Amino acid sequence: MSDPVEPPPTGHMRVLITGAAGFLGSHLCDRFMADGHEVVAVDNFITGSPDNLAHLFGRPGFHFIEQDVTNYLYVEGRVDGVLHFASPASPVDYLEMPIPTLKVGSLGTHKTLGLAKAKNARYLLASTSEVYGDPKVHPQPESYWGSVNPVGPRGVYDEAKRFAEAMTMAYHRYHGVDTRIARIFNTYGPRMRPGDGRVISNFIVQALRGDPLSVYGDGSQTRSFCYVADEVEGLYRLFHSAWTDTPMNIGNPREFTVLELAELVRALTGSRSEIRHHPLPTDDPAVRQPDIGLARRELGWEPAVGLEEGLKKTIPYFRAVLEQETGARARVLADG
Repeated sequence: MSDPVEPPPTGHMRVLITGAAGFLGSHLCDRFMADGHEVVAVDNFITGSPDNLAHLFGRPGFHFIEQDVTNYLYVEGRVDGVLHFASPASPVDYLEMPIPTLKVGSLGTHKTLGLAKAKNARYLLASTSEVYGDPKVHPQPESYWGSVNPVGPRGVYDEAKRFAEAMTMAYHRYHGVDTRIARIFNTYGPRMRPGDGRVISNFIVQALRGDPLSVYGDGSQTRSFCYVADEVEGLYRLFHSAWTDTPMNIGNPREFTVLELAELVRALTGSRSEIRHHPLPTDDPAVRQPDIGLARRELGWEPAVGLEEGLKKTIPYFRAVLEQETGARARVLADG
């Protein structure tokens, strides 16, 4: 039975965000707080970092719960929205943690949907472009069912998100939960982890260190890169919209080859790093480009930050992180 919940004050919401200490989750916390909403942040720090939320601790309206969301989640008081962003989300993470990835997509989604049902809260699932697998349709519209290898090494992430989408729509149809599903395409910006294995963070870190840039295959595979501020704006609009019918692509439709990205990163960092080619990983998608016609029509949203501009905003962050790491190592050696 659902809790009797008082309606929120006009213009004010109390939202719960899982994966709040992660890259995207922490930026979402910032956005809701900036607009005067109350945030209950949940994370177990399996891939997230307390540093991403340090500036919010102690602020009125911000609350933190350290917990694995695959376990029963109790939240006292009113909850108007649940945004489920908890999951390992980079190849390095979900290949090293396949079982936790599957559990957070299944059990974690079940627990957070149960909370939304109990609190009569709106629900937003962070899904992914990986549900399209190695697509046979290009660009990818929401109506495309995808081409996924369920037993390949990437399947733990792809299928966890596909299951999460199915669970979300089941709660919407059977229990009447007010749900939204965002299919997120490659996103980048400050607060990415230097070692997370994503192509932009890999290239920037390698370029700044003077290491060879690792390009898999011949680099002709394409990706579409969305700057984090644009991504958060799209997600925020989707959450506040009335759209519940289908998942929605939230990403940048401008397509680049991986080799083009490597050359651009090298130019913007002033690096002399060589480009070194490696064998393609198993089931690596050949193309990735969102059809965002639905988001344009229903949300009035499209990305505003181009790749070069976004990289110029991102590179100083990584430079500062690497300088901090170098300084920490030097202090350890000095104290040794």
